[in-house]
Amino acid sequence: MFGCLVAGRLVQTDAQQVSSDKFVFDLPDCERVHHLVVFLLGTVPFPAGMGGAVYFSFPDPALGPVWQLLGFITNDKPSAIFKISGLKAGEGGAHPFGMMAGSQSVAQVGVSVESLDLLAQQTPVSHSAVSAVDSFTQFTQKMLESLYNFTSSFALSQSQMTPNPSEMFVPASSILRWYENFQRRMIQNPNFWKT
Repeated sequence: MFGCLVAGRLVQTDAQQVSSDKFVFDLPDCERVHHLVVFLLGTVPFPAGMGGAVYFSFPDPALGPVWQLLGFITNDKPSAIFKISGLKAGEGGAHPFGMMAGSQSVAQVGVSVESLDLLAQQTPVSHSAVSAVDSFTQFTQKMLESLYNFTSSFALSQSQMTPNPSEMFVPASSILRWYENFQRRMIQNPNFWKT
């Protein structure tokens, strides 16, 4: 029913079913893992009104499994990317796995099938969500800031300008207005430039 993907590795579809509604993936070598994706395979959907809470647990033989809620997947949101590089071992809260997963020598990703109402009430650990802004939008925003900062570094007041008939000047206010309009349009529709 579920898959787990770490960049540079093969897709894992071999989740261990530890109870009727709980599934666990082993995640060896987690020190080098920054993000992971958990997804529905598309062969078996969640039952109506149900979804999957996604948890992560660091290997810690001294403490036993300490699970941290990353987020969730549902039939309407069948995949999610989670950032685990900022999580700290030993930190966690209430979780549905208890000691079910047994002695833990590798990191684990768990999926607990729960009602959508219960999922909506849960709060993931901080720093596990991946930015909702895609890399293209981030690039565009940084590019706009760079253009504005670059052109502003050449700004002169009218009293500082020396007339030069071969040089064109653009008011800094017009670049700022363009920058703000472009930002607004990117927020409304990141693909507006394709039309």
